[in-house]
Amino acid sequence: MPGYDTTAPQEQGQEPAPVKILVAGGFGVGKTTLVETISEIEPLRTEERLTSAGIGVDDLDGIESKTVTTVAMDFGRLTLTDAGVVLYLFGTPGQERFWFMWDDLLNGALGAIVLVDTRRLDRSFPAVDFFESRGLPFVVGANCFHGEQPYTAEEIGAALHLRDPNTPVLMLDARSRTDVRGSLLALLDLLIAKAQAPAAVSG
Repeated sequence: MPGYDTTAPQEQGQEPAPVKILVAGGFGVGKTTLVETISEIEPLRTEERLTSAGIGVDDLDGIESKTVTTVAMDFGRLTLTDAGVVLYLFGTPGQERFWFMWDDLLNGALGAIVLVDTRRLDRSFPAVDFFESRGLPFVVGANCFHGEQPYTAEEIGAALHLRDPNTPVLMLDARSRTDVRGSLLALLDLLIAKAQAPAAVSG
């Protein structure tokens, strides 16, 4: 990826460093699709069919065709040899009734991708607030459904009222392996920059 600064080449036989990444966002924004798209292993899914029990609880406005939902988490893995890391991806459940699990999934995570659907941007505020309040670095991924995105990154960032105006807002298609990989590399860039910032200040 242009502009991605890989660290020193991995030594022969050295194991990639494990990095836990969360993939979060509102209900139906494409988290499961993103994990499935990029995972080098058969992803673990905890999807169940939507039933009449969810009527009045799960908001299907705008996603009426959705028939299944994640009830625990999605899990996938991606090895980035050039960066010397292996990413463990944990997709969070999107419905409010399962948000109590987010703090458990947060344990050990170094960063997150917050997926948003600009057609239903209000459903993205809880995920943004969650990571901002806990100080976990994240990038925003605006999922371009049907290959279209009517808003610019600047407009999306402003609408989300991001506390840090430098939080990256990226356009992506969760079905595109190239897009998803690029977003993960952008997140790694952010994590490296934040890790180096204290050293730069003290130096």
